[in-house]
Amino acid sequence: MDVRIKRVYEPPAPDDGFRVLVDRLWPRGLSKERAAIDLWEKDVAPSDALRTAFHHGGLPWPDFADHYRAELAGAPALDELSRTVADHTTTTLLYAAHDEQHNQAVILQHLLTDAA
Repeated sequence: MDVRIKRVYEPPAPDDGFRVLVDRLWPRGLSKERAAIDLWEKDVAPSDALRTAFHHGGLPWPDFADHYRAELAGAPALDELSRTVADHTTTTLLYAAHDEQHNQAVILQHLLTDAA
């Protein structure tokens, strides 16, 4: 099982495998055809309040990560995503954020690979 992360604005590649968008909001300016997603898993995205606190309220990354993990603890959506990932050789988690190191997909990737 290979779990990758990638900005949804990057072109799809054959080695992306099963492509899952993990944002609550659809990426601005991106058509569904260009996104080429297989699944939009909104329920694993951070809550609106947490997303806003992080992107607009200055919530530090470590605090965001802790709060996000707490939101995901026992969440049925994370269990569903884990089962989906297990069904595919390669899964790419797609996100829209500009920051490639500080976004929810990074945390999800760790949670999914640590659980395997």
